[in-house]
Amino acid sequence: MKRGSMIVTMILRIRGKLFWPALLPGVLALVLFVGNSSAQTVQQLPAPPPVPRLKPTPTPTPPPQEVLDVVKVTSNLVMVPVSVTNDQGEAVQGLTIKDFKLREEGRDEQITEMGDPEQVPLDIALLFDISSSVSQKGFFAFQQSAAAAFLKQVMKPADKAAVFGISGEPVLIQPLSATEVAAAKILKIPPATSPVPTAYYDTVAVAAKYLTENSPSNHRRVIIVLSDGDDNFSNRIRDYSIADARATLRGEAATSSVLAVLQAKHRVAVDDTQKAVQKADAIFYSVNPGGPSVRMNVISSRAQAGMQTVADATGGTAFLPDSDKDLEKVFRQVAAELRGQYLLQYYGNSEAPPGQYRRIQVTVPTRSELRVRARQGYYAKSGEK
Repeated sequence: MKRGSMIVTMILRIRGKLFWPALLPGVLALVLFVGNSSAQTVQQLPAPPPVPRLKPTPTPTPPPQEVLDVVKVTSNLVMVPVSVTNDQGEAVQGLTIKDFKLREEGRDEQITEMGDPEQVPLDIALLFDISSSVSQKGFFAFQQSAAAAFLKQVMKPADKAAVFGISGEPVLIQPLSATEVAAAKILKIPPATSPVPTAYYDTVAVAAKYLTENSPSNHRRVIIVLSDGDDNFSNRIRDYSIADARATLRGEAATSSVLAVLQAKHRVAVDDTQKAVQKADAIFYSVNPGGPSVRMNVISSRAQAGMQTVADATGGTAFLPDSDKDLEKVFRQVAAELRGQYLLQYYGNSEAPPGQYRRIQVTVPTRSELRVRARQGYYAKSGEK
């Protein structure tokens, strides 16, 4: 069986060798035939159509670049709160823009708008004298309740009040807060139990700066001082006040040179205080709890006159109640003024350099019998928009 298989294998190999030479020419012929047929087929196909040449789209000529003139608009919108009262001190309502005349540096200005005081929030800085000069008068608690009641009467939900203490140095007792918070804080202020100096000028200046930094410029800013204004410890006058006090303790009178310099320092301090309040665009009110007795004392009279100067320059009032019982009446009057103010707006001189003081005057020619109180000027700010 094995031998038979071997014989068959040998026969196949021999046949393969014998048949391959005979088959080789046929295979080559077949390959050449297929190749020629393919070439002929390709040559017989029609030529592809020529690719159309598209005309390039011309690049549009850009329009000439538009040159826009950059106009630098400068303006100086000034808001002037104006209080108008009759002979009895009562607020007068119902006036229109046409009733007012406003001048800046002697030139008539056009009043562009009269705002609604109910729509312009109030930011009040209430300065409460906690020094011994007022705490020993015996009605400190009454002053507290009257001031707290005033805030509740005048302030609306959008209004805020800050509380400062006047003592040996300015003290921020309560930052700008809602009515209830500020009023509650006033009632908790402790009176002085021992002699405490009074830095009145410094405290007003600090309060003005605080309003400038924390109250929006489109709000009405008001500083209300409950004090006799008798300053003996602010930076400008401290050294000379101490020299005067030491002379008094020795039973002597201060030298005329010390007193003269002290008086001059007070005048400069009043000017600085007025400037600070004006730069803050604030209205200044003072309520002196000392009553008419201040006129019997040279120092007290000078202090009251200083507060009156700042009030006049900013459109406020320096009140001198006849007694502590009149405090509530005074606060009601201040509240009525603030709620009944005419908010005149106009565009001041846009060419005025920043920091320049611009004098203004507001009158009511149609009603000459009325009393008009408004700020006497303002410090120009950068009006660039």
